Amino acid sequence: MQAHFMDSGLENWHDFEVESRREIIALLRSIGEKKQLIRMLVQGQSDVCVTTILAVDGERDMVILDRSINNEQNRRLVAAEHIAFETSLDKIRILFSSESISECTYEGMPALRMAVPETLIRLQRREYYRMNTPVGNPVRVSIPLQGDNGIINAPFPLSDISCGGIAIMDNKLMLGESIGREYRDCRIDLPDIGIITTTLQIRNSLDMTLLNNKLNRRLGCQFIDLSRGTLAQVQRYITRLERERNARIAGLG
Repeated sequence: MQAHFMDSGLENWHDFEVESRREIIALLRSIGEKKQLIRMLVQGQSDVCVTTILAVDGERDMVILDRSINNEQNRRLVAAEHIAFETSLDKIRILFSSESISECTYEGMPALRMAVPETLIRLQRREYYRMNTPVGNPVRVSIPLQGDNGIINAPFPLSDISCGGIAIMDNKLMLGESIGREYRDCRIDLPDIGIITTTLQIRNSLDMTLLNNKLNRRLGCQFIDLSRGTLAQVQRYITRLERERNARIAGLG
C-alpha cells in the first residue's frame, strides 16, 4: 500500500500502523467531518481520483465515499481488486486500502461503499512527531547549571519528546528567561533505552497558573547536533511509548 504514495526522503517520516478498530473509526470520522480530500489510486495503474468520506457506520462496517464525477472511473474503481487511499489530518498523512468497493446510495444520491479498513498507516515528519511522556513516573533531563558552589546538575521532568527535541517542566523557575540559550552536556535517562547526552537550546516558554495558584513553566527545547546513534535511541523510545499508548487504546476498544 505505501509504495504507491510515499515519496523520496522516507527516512524523514515516522510511520505507525493503527490496528484498533475504535481508533480507525474515530480517525475516519474526523477526516469526513473536516471534509479532507482523499486520493484513491487503483493498484497497478496511474488512475487517481479524489473523494471525500460522507459517513462512517461502525455497526454496519461501512465507509461511504463520494463518487468520482467520471462514470468510467467509477466503473474501474468498482472492478478493481485493490485500491489505495491517501489523505491527511492535522499534518499527519493517513494511508489505508480496500480490496473491494461497491456502488450504493447515500441520502438519495449515488455514492461508493467500502468496509472499514482493518488497519491504517499514519505518517508524520519525524521532527514534528511528539509523544507525551509518562506523568506518574516522569522521564527526567539533567541540565548542568551554575550554582553558588559550582556546577549543579538540575533535574527537570519531561512533558513530551520528539526526534527534534523535548518539552520540560521548569516548576521551580530555575532557568529564568532563557529563550535562545544553549545548555551543553544535558543527560536524559530513557527507560529501557539508556542515557543520552545532548546540547539543548531553549526555543519557547509558556507560563501556566495551576489551580493552587502556583506558576508552572513549560519550556520547549531543541536538540542541537544530535548524532545518528543518539537519534536512533530517541526514535526507539518514541516507538515504545507509541506502542504502549496504542495498547491502552485497543484495551478500551
